[in-house]
Amino acid sequence: MKFPPVNTCKLVAVFALAAAGPAHGQLGLPRLPLPQQIGPVELDRLRRPAEQLLQRAPLPELGSLRLDTVRALLRRHPAVLEADPRGEPAVRGEILAWSPTTAALEAASRAGLVAVREEALPALGDRLVVLRVPAGAATADLVERLRALDPQGTYDFNHVYTGSGAAPGLPEGSGAARVGLVDGGVDAAHAVFGATPITRWGCGGRLVPDAHGTAVAALMVGRSEVLRGAAPEAALYAADVYCGDPAGGAADRIAAALGWLARQQVGVINISLVGPPNALLGRAIAAMQARGHLLVAAVGNDGPNAPPLYPAGYPGVVGVTGVDRRGKPLPEAARGPQVMFAAPGSQMVSAAPGAPPYRQVRGTSFAAPIVAALLAERLPKPDRAAAAAALMALAAEAAGGKPGSVSSEIGYGIVGARLRTDPSELR
Repeated sequence: MKFPPVNTCKLVAVFALAAAGPAHGQLGLPRLPLPQQIGPVELDRLRRPAEQLLQRAPLPELGSLRLDTVRALLRRHPAVLEADPRGEPAVRGEILAWSPTTAALEAASRAGLVAVREEALPALGDRLVVLRVPAGAATADLVERLRALDPQGTYDFNHVYTGSGAAPGLPEGSGAARVGLVDGGVDAAHAVFGATPITRWGCGGRLVPDAHGTAVAALMVGRSEVLRGAAPEAALYAADVYCGDPAGGAADRIAAALGWLARQQVGVINISLVGPPNALLGRAIAAMQARGHLLVAAVGNDGPNAPPLYPAGYPGVVGVTGVDRRGKPLPEAARGPQVMFAAPGSQMVSAAPGAPPYRQVRGTSFAAPIVAALLAERLPKPDRAAAAAALMALAAEAAGGKPGSVSSEIGYGIVGARLRTDPSELR
């Protein structure tokens, strides 16, 4: 079997590639049972449950959704959020330092900064220190000052990352495969997770169900009469980095979540979040990759000409875009060398907290979990050689790509096309 060439921008930087194993078959979609005879009464009975199951409200335009979300966050929460020099949201008055030396912390103290908390990342061999900016000082100025005082150190804003897709906003496993999730909270009471082992992290033990996190998780491991995820037998390790907090999704929370997943030895981790490059987050992701984890991320919906979003833009991260039911890339999806695979991201249904229990979703956020789950079946625990083999095996299964090339639109090609649950299935 001949495998497609390696995208050196995304793979060689992290893995020594290995030969792939045999391709796995795709899962078929279950259909709702229909009565044998359909007359006016039966049609009315069918229509009512469908409306109760599926929220049919129109989805927003995704091309400007992230920027609109960022502006709204900054406008609504000026006391806890501020814009960095590029306009990206960050926790107000906080600076992240990656494993700073004693001398660096003393220099920071002389500059008026105070270490307010520390996150140990033992599985990565590092720690994250959060520094508080003194009243009246500009965060951007102090970030640059710290970088000048300690050129060997790593300092950045505590950036906040948002979901990369449209979903309505709401408030130890035993499976053969295991997959990790860094997102909002998962509504474990939903019917699609009835048989799914879920191990949680974050929010001090509180359960804070979130529409985005629930939808993404269902596309990975959900299973019901209506919906079947890409790896329905897998156990889910779910890190909630939002917890209903307006400063949720901050870089330090994502790094801490990755540290937890590293301790749990979860091989594949989905991050359907997007934001700016962040030096501390980049260090955490590189450390995960060095351990043999595969990180899968949505490339974002800011448009084909937008600059790369992160973490998908980091070398070695498996960037995923979305396609419609015809296999065409979403017009709002990002393009570029960060795109490694494409998967369904439109005209599809996923789970939602509350009622109705299912809603239409659109965006690269909902393509990424399909790719992550397909990879998780091949990489139950971190292993660099096995991770490379898993990527090459999935690339060999991808459809629609040109042999010998990697497209800036769909990467190696489309995977998981049969895993889309079309809204028509609920009619």
